[in-house]
Amino acid sequence: MSDDNDNQRTRKPLGLKRSVDAGEVKQTFSHGRTNKVVVEVKRRRVLGKPGTEAAAPPPPTPAPPPPAPAPVAEAPRPAAPPPRAVRPAPAGETPQERVKRLQLEAEEERLRMAEEARKREDEERQRAEEEERRRAEENRRAQEEAERQRAEVASAPEPAAAEPAPAPAETSAAEEAPVAPAAKTDAVPAARRFTPVERPEPKRPVEVKAKKKDDKRAAPIDEGKDARRSGKLTVTRALNEDEGRRARSLAALKRAREKERRGQGGPSKPREKQVRDVVVPEAITVSELANRMAEKGADLVKALFNLGMMVTVNQTIDQDTAELLVEEFGHNITRVSASDVDIDNSEDMDPEDTLVERPPVVTIMGHVDHGKTSLLDALRGTDVVKGEAGGITQHIGAYQITTKGKQKITFLDTPGHAAFTEMRMRGANVTDIVILVVAGDDGLMPQTIEAINHTKAAGVPMIVAITKSDKAEFNPQKIRERLLEHEIVVEAMSGDVQDVEVSAKTGAGLDQLIEAIGLQAELLELKARPDRDAEATVIEAQLDKGRGPVATVLVTRGTLKRGDTFVVGTQSGKVRAIVDDKGQQLKEAGPSMPVEVLGLGGVPSAGDHLTVVENEQRAREVAKYRQEIATEKRTALAPTNFDTMFSSLSSNVIEFPVVVRADVQGSVEAIVNALHNLSNDEIKVRVLSAGVGAITESDVTLAGASKAPIIGFNVRPNAKARDLLKRDNVRMMYYDVIYHLTDAIAKEMAGELGPERIETVVGRAEVKQVFPAGKKDKAAGLLVLEGAIRKGLFARLTRQDVIVSATKIHSLRRFKDDVDEVRTGLECGVVLQDTNDIKAGDMLEVFSVEERERTL
Repeated sequence: MSDDNDNQRTRKPLGLKRSVDAGEVKQTFSHGRTNKVVVEVKRRRVLGKPGTEAAAPPPPTPAPPPPAPAPVAEAPRPAAPPPRAVRPAPAGETPQERVKRLQLEAEEERLRMAEEARKREDEERQRAEEEERRRAEENRRAQEEAERQRAEVASAPEPAAAEPAPAPAETSAAEEAPVAPAAKTDAVPAARRFTPVERPEPKRPVEVKAKKKDDKRAAPIDEGKDARRSGKLTVTRALNEDEGRRARSLAALKRAREKERRGQGGPSKPREKQVRDVVVPEAITVSELANRMAEKGADLVKALFNLGMMVTVNQTIDQDTAELLVEEFGHNITRVSASDVDIDNSEDMDPEDTLVERPPVVTIMGHVDHGKTSLLDALRGTDVVKGEAGGITQHIGAYQITTKGKQKITFLDTPGHAAFTEMRMRGANVTDIVILVVAGDDGLMPQTIEAINHTKAAGVPMIVAITKSDKAEFNPQKIRERLLEHEIVVEAMSGDVQDVEVSAKTGAGLDQLIEAIGLQAELLELKARPDRDAEATVIEAQLDKGRGPVATVLVTRGTLKRGDTFVVGTQSGKVRAIVDDKGQQLKEAGPSMPVEVLGLGGVPSAGDHLTVVENEQRAREVAKYRQEIATEKRTALAPTNFDTMFSSLSSNVIEFPVVVRADVQGSVEAIVNALHNLSNDEIKVRVLSAGVGAITESDVTLAGASKAPIIGFNVRPNAKARDLLKRDNVRMMYYDVIYHLTDAIAKEMAGELGPERIETVVGRAEVKQVFPAGKKDKAAGLLVLEGAIRKGLFARLTRQDVIVSATKIHSLRRFKDDVDEVRTGLECGVVLQDTNDIKAGDMLEVFSVEERERTL
């Protein structure tokens, strides 16, 4: 079968005319496999001119014997490797031993062949290097000879015109004469000689254009391409002046330079130790300490191992250990604490000669509906009160007016509702003068007294404005007398507190009020330094849908400019825009000026201090430190003891979870404080989340998981949050007036507790004797001691003042008659429901239960 296959493989191709010769090629593969392939051998065709027969090739003429070349020392060729001696197989060799022996022999043969190949490569490389040096030397000599001949030709006189040119045959023979000896030798090729020629000048564009026109008619396409590209500068031509010579690679150049540097530099001198000032905080990682010391982390780990501390480069060490390492490595240490990162401007006082006069900051405070916003509208000439929900102010409003005498005054309008205590406190802390607004027809109210207390705590002067002087019930003398109860003596009663009777409706007394403010400001000598980095206090903050986090700030000193980098509370940012109370864009804001600032990273808390810093890195560092401090305070556990532990375990206080969202930060604070004030011993409000801005999906998800309502104060949910509200069936509660919110939440919490149960004791009786009543029940013979015993009422059975059972009177008899009531001093028999544990001497207390609607 295999013979047939071989015959089929080696069979000649069939054909009528043998135009080609067939041959065979044997292919050898691994594992002893072979294959024969039939190939075609074509004769060379000789083409001639049409119409003529192909002439037979002339016999080769013997070349004339060239002159004997100069003897060239032929490099010795490596001798052929001797054949490997075949080792005889030992007697009694097993197949496994034979395979192992053959493998060892093959490995030895491979190693021997590799060594011989390496030797041959070394010898060839040496010969190539010698040949290259010899050729370079010959080229150099030829170039010098050519330059010498060129110099002789240039210095020689021009030949006569009649002198005939040398014959071409002689010139060619002269040129071929030195080359002929090189054609004879086969062992070593003759050295190539380069005749330097001048580089052809690139053709001018006009000539090239003419050339192109001629090429279109007669010249072939290739010549046109060469003519077109002959003057172009290519990358290869620009980088390689000597074309045809291979340039050295970048790696080879680097190796050569490094080798030269090592050879010439000699032994490197040891570098001097550089002593550094290393700043070490309270805790630092080993790798960070190594970077600050410019030392290797492995060296620090080794030093710590020597100190007995098994640490890695990523572990944290304390400040004392870091000091030992710094001193051991010869550096200087600078110890800092984490609090050094924060900004403290409490001791940063400006020089007296840099201070200039600034406008006064006046805060209007008082009870709700006493006319604070209406008074401010009359001063500004605006109508803000129409835009307030419910006609009451629920935010801090900051405005600046210019009087007739070109004097600027900054006003802060605070809410008067009881829930906005924090806002009034902030207003009193950032102000210079407080105007206490009291309605002349109403008198002093709780929020008026609270405003007086805040003003005293802040230590700022006060001006009393008695409003609504246009009403018939106006009685300013009553107000002045009531103020004496709180140690406020007005000037009309020989005191030092100014009082002005004003009317926001008619405008009466407004000029006197502005005059009183100017007089008080002149006494205070209000000054600030404008040419320094700005500092401000956040009056209000909110999350605007289109503008992002927005903060209303009051600049206390310095000038706030657009582009300043600042840190405020736990947030940092860069001032993108400054907007005044009229909505106009400003480039900068000076002291005592209220403005809105855009560009914050988040919504700050109202009352935070804004400080301008030198760069963004410093701002982020301070903000990060403050966030860590705030997180620690929020997550810190209060100290506990066994009493509080067991009381919390045994408490049955019901929690009322809520999620609060409001439009500004001050409203969030007021709502959370008001909700916490609604809590009592039975039910407690738990605020799951409180924030500024629209209601989002995360708020709905949190409320749905906790089954809590969402309270939206002047905000609404976005589109995705509305879909989640419908899908998860989460309850939303929208409000725009704070006392409507507190009333509704109080009713919700009361409904969560259920109706209030009120017990009323009706009568008491003593068990004298116990009788059987039927198969299972027992009847108790009673003597009524006080009150009355009625059928169907609730009863408690006590034994030695310990409640045995709480039950109900099932049956009441007097002798053998069923009765509804038995009064004091009479005897009766009762059957109690669901209890038979009755003994003589027990006491029975009968009471009624009344359910009422619960109120908080």
